[in-house]
Amino acid sequence: MSSRKVDIDWVTLIIYLLLILIGWIAIYTADYDPEHPEIFYQGRHYGKQAIWIIAALSLAFFIQILDTRFFTAFAYLIYGFGLFMLAITLVIGAEISGSKSWIRLGFFNLQTAEIAKFATCLAVAKYLSSLEVTLTNIREQLIAGVIIVIPMLLILLQGDAGSAIVFTSLILVLYREGLSGGFLILGVVMVILFILSLLIPFYYIMGTFTIIMLTILFYKGKRALTSQGLTFIIPVVAVTFLSLYATPNVFLAVVSVCSIIAMFLAFMTKRLAFMLLTLTFVCAIYVKGVDYIYNNILETHQQNRIGVLLGTIEDPRAIGYNLNQSKIAIGSGGLWGKGFLEGTQNKGNFVPELSTDFIFCTIGEEFGFMGSLALIGLFLALMLRIVYLAERQQSKFSRIYAYGVTSIIFFHFAVNIGMTIGLVPIIGIPLPFISYGGSSLFGFTVLLFILVKLDSERFLYLR
Repeated sequence: MSSRKVDIDWVTLIIYLLLILIGWIAIYTADYDPEHPEIFYQGRHYGKQAIWIIAALSLAFFIQILDTRFFTAFAYLIYGFGLFMLAITLVIGAEISGSKSWIRLGFFNLQTAEIAKFATCLAVAKYLSSLEVTLTNIREQLIAGVIIVIPMLLILLQGDAGSAIVFTSLILVLYREGLSGGFLILGVVMVILFILSLLIPFYYIMGTFTIIMLTILFYKGKRALTSQGLTFIIPVVAVTFLSLYATPNVFLAVVSVCSIIAMFLAFMTKRLAFMLLTLTFVCAIYVKGVDYIYNNILETHQQNRIGVLLGTIEDPRAIGYNLNQSKIAIGSGGLWGKGFLEGTQNKGNFVPELSTDFIFCTIGEEFGFMGSLALIGLFLALMLRIVYLAERQQSKFSRIYAYGVTSIIFFHFAVNIGMTIGLVPIIGIPLPFISYGGSSLFGFTVLLFILVKLDSERFLYLR
């Protein structure tokens, strides 16, 4: 044990305090009632948020008096408790805003997904920090994946797709700890195919994908400059032309002919041919699967939100109302904003869920571009600070946990702001430390201050 002094990272603490203060002010102006302007008035969101802030600060203090070995020793137990809370919510939970993800506790509604976030980060850190674990091993990749996927599935069963998707951000943690970059590329390709499958007919996607695969196959076979190369190039040009004008049947017929020609020319690369054909087959299943899920599994409002974002549905008065009003509110703020308590879009109740999912609209309208930029700068400062803390840790457990914290905060930050300005679908997740709600504030406070505690004793224990 070192004799170094135990210390708290004050930079992280100050940024945290600034964010919850900004959140409280934003909630006050979003839910302002001229008849009850008292900031502690319990009949409005801003009064209740004051209680949540005091409770969150108490939680942060309590975490700091725990021994850091508590988190390593009980990481799996905390994870099990998180799963238990998710499971019991399916039985006794209350349905709010279309999802059964809350447990009513009298004056307080607990969203159990918030517990699962820091619990999963602890479990992932515990598993990956084991001496024998390496993510170059498929078995251990699967185990790490299962730890992440189980809470996702339970949250999906609750009907809260937004909170479930948050857990996918933990792949960044796995990547930092040695997971192949190919998985990230695969993820990007899947997102691109997901979007394309909703915008472009199936046969066009598969025709294009087939051309790409066959081109790779052909050039890997080193036949680009031979006479066979001309035989291949001509069908490719024909397919490209026909993809614009031909009927689906003619298009698929030409693609099939091209496939046969290219496979014949590449007879010396059978292994590569098999691999690329397999990829093409998997692509076809995935694209069809996206189409099936979109049309048969997603709720109508979820389909509509995606359609509005992709531009396949245009109805600013109904389906696209939330997004349209959000953009109007943010845009109307201009450079410096309309001023504190002066937001006409917000005060007119044009923007829904203003204190929670769309809290960024309040900041954009009343404090303008500069206020929004300042808030974004604070979040970036927090995330960069967490990465700095992660890299200075003496233990693998603490480093992995720190990357889990920044991954989840980054996902919430990017998606929440992105959905208010129309960059991502509206999936209903809060802006960390800013949006109204006790569960969200408690969850992010615990998530962050476990890291603060681990960092404060980074020289004392090699966990």
